[in-house]
Amino acid sequence: MIRTIAFWVLLLTCMTPDAQAGQTCDEKPMAVADVVKALNLAHRSFQALDESGAQVAMISRAGQDLSRYGQRYSHMGIVWRDHPEGRWSVVHELNDCGSAESGLFNEGLGNFFLNDMFRYEAEIVIPSEATQQRLAQLLASRTPVRLHQRKYNMLSYAFSTQYQNSNQWVLENYAAAASPQGQVESREEAQKWLRSARFRPITVEINAATRLGARMFRANVAFDDHPFDRRMAGQIDTVTTSAVARFIRQTDPATRVLTISVD
Repeated sequence: MIRTIAFWVLLLTCMTPDAQAGQTCDEKPMAVADVVKALNLAHRSFQALDESGAQVAMISRAGQDLSRYGQRYSHMGIVWRDHPEGRWSVVHELNDCGSAESGLFNEGLGNFFLNDMFRYEAEIVIPSEATQQRLAQLLASRTPVRLHQRKYNMLSYAFSTQYQNSNQWVLENYAAAASPQGQVESREEAQKWLRSARFRPITVEINAATRLGARMFRANVAFDDHPFDRRMAGQIDTVTTSAVARFIRQTDPATRVLTISVD
């Protein structure tokens, strides 16, 4: 059991309003009712994690309406407890205020859901105990920092290191934990292993006009990392929470999935 948070986690910047998962900045304060719902969701997630007996899991929130792309959740992080009586912390990659850059953050469950939620619902993916142990060891190392790319792209290509989105960072950390020890220490090695393990990204249909508009007006969206023929056909292969959850269940059959919601 890991008893102390790794030194690199202690250096991570605390959560600020200027860091969001692929959203533009909005200084409008949350309504009291929404704050209450967010904290209730955090409390229920805390209880569910406690009752599960898990040490490490992946947790997703619904910060945006992605139903037109067949997606229910928009953003995923790694939630873990550094010792049995410790708090649950979420380590995740966040886009810096709609810019073309991202950072790594470590925060409590309450802050994780205080993010202008579209739906007050969370999905918790709990891998096997053996995988959890490897993930805990990973979080106590420098590997998560090595696997982070500051150049952010909400729709980054699943098999390119040019950019990275927040869900891709979680996926590549899972690859480092699930692969044979020492095999994955870089993003290139993570993506090589993911290909060999048959990871399948989600394909989003985006026409030329929409791609042009997004590229011109959103700093956190790019398409030049995608294969030319796929891009020209409007086939954007990216990493979503559902793709990560599906892959974890595929490679770790003992995985459990919990859904937590607040009306």
